[in-house]
Amino acid sequence: MSRSGLLQIEDCLDADGAIVLPPGTTLISLIDRNIAHVGDSVAYRYLDHAGADEGRAVEISWRDLGIRLRAIGARVQEVAGRGDRVAILAPQGIDYIAGFFAAIKAGTIAVPLFAPELPGHAERLATALRDARPTVVITTAAATESVAAHLEQLPDAARPRVIVIDEIPDSAGESFVAVELVEDDISHLQYTSGSTRPPVGIEITHRAVGTNLIQMILSIDLLDRNTHGVSWLPLYHDMGLSMIGFPAVYGGHSTLMSPTAFIRRPLRWIQALSDGSRQGRVVTAAPNFAYEWTAQRGRPAPGADVDLANVSMIVGSEPVSISAIDAFNEAFAPFGLPATAIKPSYGIAEATLFVATIGHQAQASAVFFDREQLAIGRAVPVGADAPTAVPQVSCGQIARSQWAVITDPAGGVELPDGRIGEIWLRGNNIGRGYWGMSDETRRTFGAKLAARLDGGSHAEGVPAAATWLRTGDLGTYLDGEFYVTGRLADLVTIGGRQHYPEDIEKTAADASPMVRRGYAAAFSIPQDRLVIIAERAARTARADPQPAIDAIRAAVSQRYGLSDIDIRFLPAGAIPRTTSGKLARRACRVQYLDGTLGVH
Repeated sequence: MSRSGLLQIEDCLDADGAIVLPPGTTLISLIDRNIAHVGDSVAYRYLDHAGADEGRAVEISWRDLGIRLRAIGARVQEVAGRGDRVAILAPQGIDYIAGFFAAIKAGTIAVPLFAPELPGHAERLATALRDARPTVVITTAAATESVAAHLEQLPDAARPRVIVIDEIPDSAGESFVAVELVEDDISHLQYTSGSTRPPVGIEITHRAVGTNLIQMILSIDLLDRNTHGVSWLPLYHDMGLSMIGFPAVYGGHSTLMSPTAFIRRPLRWIQALSDGSRQGRVVTAAPNFAYEWTAQRGRPAPGADVDLANVSMIVGSEPVSISAIDAFNEAFAPFGLPATAIKPSYGIAEATLFVATIGHQAQASAVFFDREQLAIGRAVPVGADAPTAVPQVSCGQIARSQWAVITDPAGGVELPDGRIGEIWLRGNNIGRGYWGMSDETRRTFGAKLAARLDGGSHAEGVPAAATWLRTGDLGTYLDGEFYVTGRLADLVTIGGRQHYPEDIEKTAADASPMVRRGYAAAFSIPQDRLVIIAERAARTARADPQPAIDAIRAAVSQRYGLSDIDIRFLPAGAIPRTTSGKLARRACRVQYLDGTLGVH
């Protein structure tokens, strides 16, 4: 097999080093290249931990994937036209990947969602289906019954046809009709996780996907074609899709498993990374909680045959937790994990995903900002032992051919380094807008800078009249590093002062071992009252919560000067989380106010 015909990164760069995709580059054109030049190589491997054969590997080559895409695509074309939406409601696995790519190949718009069995997210699924209005739903035989039951809740006129992937023979591909795709066609609708508002569909184009994958490859140094992916991230999530996207660029492969398999036994993730590390470079990605959980429950036995020497690990949360990184490094350094392995990064679905990360040889690091200055929008470093110290992890530098400015969100004026404001983004990786939401698209994707800095502007090279994406995230630049400090929508505002919920939640966890670390939500309600909801830590189900409540109240009162605080403990799993595992503070606040929080 020849790799000479595969996409070359240098072909994606202009004379100035900017990312410019070759004409006609789409997800499908990349897959077609792999079929032609490395067709017998493994494209995707799925580790099935649900059956009797623990970790049984199911593999598909690029050539066989191409056959499946034609077969599934042909069935899609029988009932859907160009631009129709095709929702994927299937369990994690090879069939999901094939269904996603086949929908795109058929000329329709893929809508990666999830099977209705996902607990606690039926309303999110219903919202996405009502919004996208798919003509077709793709699923598997195993999920058909639950999918049909869920679709019965839709009006007859809005009920999509159902295609069962694993019942389609390869021979169905004989009737496939080739469709010309162009870079600015919508590849798929990426629905947001719903951490701060109901989920909305982002229009992601082929140009945005291709550009962002090249940005990720360059930033994380994935240029070696012997780099493989390992992921348990759900394929309906933007980070999960990126893990099946980057092998398509240069003919590599990714090894996948289900989120449930990871949660039940995080050592499975470590073992898969170790297996990949012995073959070459391996890259993975996960949010904060995964690193904390694995450090707690996924440690191999001392002396176990685990080798993490060639692993690169992206941690992408807003903001990234240095304590999660430190715990993971401590747990896995004895198994060869390099000090430079973990890469704190920043991404957002509206930018396809990837925005920034630290350098190839850099180690994850944190500075400490003064809490009082943070409350007034200034990043002022203090010593780690200062009583007002708040750790902030550097996300390094912005990806090539992408721009990020820090602005005053009220006036759209660029702020100087050291000031905290809303992060605005610009680049060909930015999505086209929100599906069916023209007004919201203009507000979010059509922002314009009212003024730039006279010197040191981070908008250098962007036309003055250009539009920007308002992220809703807060951040700053300091000493050449980019920091993400939180989200505008999550800020706790009491008495005219702003506090970061993550800081309050950490204070609560530090105040009492009864708090399940990483599972506390802080928010404000009318009348300037602070609410802290915490899940009980393991083995505290029968403990009296009052001493913990008193300790948390004292710590929060001393640190933030707040006195009107309602603190409640709930069983593990009671705090709502998004489909990507983030705290859903907005949903938690709504349930608190309407009296349904913790009610089963």
